[in-house]
Amino acid sequence: MRGGLKNWLGLLAIVAMVCVPLSRARAEPLIAAAANVQGALEAIVAQYRAQTGLGVRISYGATGGFVRQIREGAPFEIFLAADEASVQALFADGLTQGPGTIFAQGRLALVVPKGGPIALDDQFAGLRAAVESGTVTRFAIANPEHAPYGARAVEALRHMGLWEAIEPHIVMGENVAQAAQFAASGNADGGMIALSLALSPAVASRVDHVVVPADLHAPLRQSMTLLPLAGAEARAFYAFLQGAEARRIFAAFGYDAAVGG
Repeated sequence: MRGGLKNWLGLLAIVAMVCVPLSRARAEPLIAAAANVQGALEAIVAQYRAQTGLGVRISYGATGGFVRQIREGAPFEIFLAADEASVQALFADGLTQGPGTIFAQGRLALVVPKGGPIALDDQFAGLRAAVESGTVTRFAIANPEHAPYGARAVEALRHMGLWEAIEPHIVMGENVAQAAQFAASGNADGGMIALSLALSPAVASRVDHVVVPADLHAPLRQSMTLLPLAGAEARAFYAFLQGAEARRIFAAFGYDAAVGG
């Protein structure tokens, strides 16, 4: 009898050891976030964890890819998109808990590897000269088919009158973070990426950048929303993302202030 009781107690101890980590893992909401917010969001999560002791799990990628995954039933609880239209489309189809909240307005930056062949200036004369002389052989942007920052980069290059000349030399990242890696590593002569990534420590140490004027492309109004699976933990983090501390961090990464709801 004692042996049987001892065995049962041992089994209960093992079950307890297994179940505690699993329950903690389930308590951390899963977030889908556009690649451009990675630096800022990591800083926000660190602040959130320091203040609350709570954490979140984040998957970074292209906005269009996440829209497809959400439609297919991916278990995300919050979606931070690189645009407003993607969230609105999901809301129209009943796949979100609301119409979304604009959390920031993104900006583009022209980046070149330090010591690279493109001279930077705020009139983009150096880029124009490099393109016209054939110096530019690889120029990185995110894939405009599913990455809003890629679509806006195409718009800006068209507005500059450079798209037709530079298009044959375009290398596309699956998302804007991959485009930033191409430029920062020297695998491209330059690129047009999210300003937030150009300012992130991993990229800023390897590139020079100049901000692309906002009037050269449609606005990058970035929206976020709660998804149907969102629980209390997700709602708490969603609220934190709208607070003063999160806004300060977004601003430090080059985002303009949120522009409304």
